Amino acid sequence: MSRKKIVLGWPRIVFGLLVFALGVHLTIRADLGLAPWDCLGTGIALHTPLNYGLAMTAMSVIILIIDVLLKEKIGFGTIIDALLTGNFVQMFSDLDPFPKTKNVWIGIAVIVAGLALMAVGQYFYMTAGQSCGPRDALLVGLGKRLRRLPIGVVQILLWGTVLLIGRLLGGPVGIGTVVSTFGSGIIMQLIFRLIRFEPRQIAHQSVIDTMRLLRAKREARHEGFVDS
Repeated sequence: MSRKKIVLGWPRIVFGLLVFALGVHLTIRADLGLAPWDCLGTGIALHTPLNYGLAMTAMSVIILIIDVLLKEKIGFGTIIDALLTGNFVQMFSDLDPFPKTKNVWIGIAVIVAGLALMAVGQYFYMTAGQSCGPRDALLVGLGKRLRRLPIGVVQILLWGTVLLIGRLLGGPVGIGTVVSTFGSGIIMQLIFRLIRFEPRQIAHQSVIDTMRLLRAKREARHEGFVDS
């Protein structure tokens, strides 16, 4: 990967996360129940001294450890995701660009639109090749070990497991939760097939890989100046 591609990949990651966050905001704004990861975070908060935000942060750290155990690379994309995604979702919540839905069917349509935007956002920041967020890294890591299954089915199994744990911990569940759990993988699979994208085929760089490459190119350029 060239230095130019690495640097240009950073705004691509940010744009993808912005699109992804808008999708998350839509699923929340539909007001029909929490998505599985949010349900789990709320359930953890109910049984620990942690508030929702700290519970989600702690959960991300645990998932990150699992990613490392699955030998998934931790790259700049992972760091950017951790720093920006939550803030982007909060930004959309503060701006509040869309009214709450008052009809269940309209709410479901909004959730579907949100899930589609999340898949498009995943495409943009994953194709930068600098690793992805902890949850997506977990999805890809599991997908590599379940290659016979479409990546959308792997996501449904993952989200279903997360939802079950969250529900057992007392996390709130609604119609929107069910739509998100089973619709996310299907919609993601349809979007990825439409744009011919297979996330398991992306060769990601870790932070160490990227820094070594940038340093090597800088030293090579410096040596070129010295030789001249």
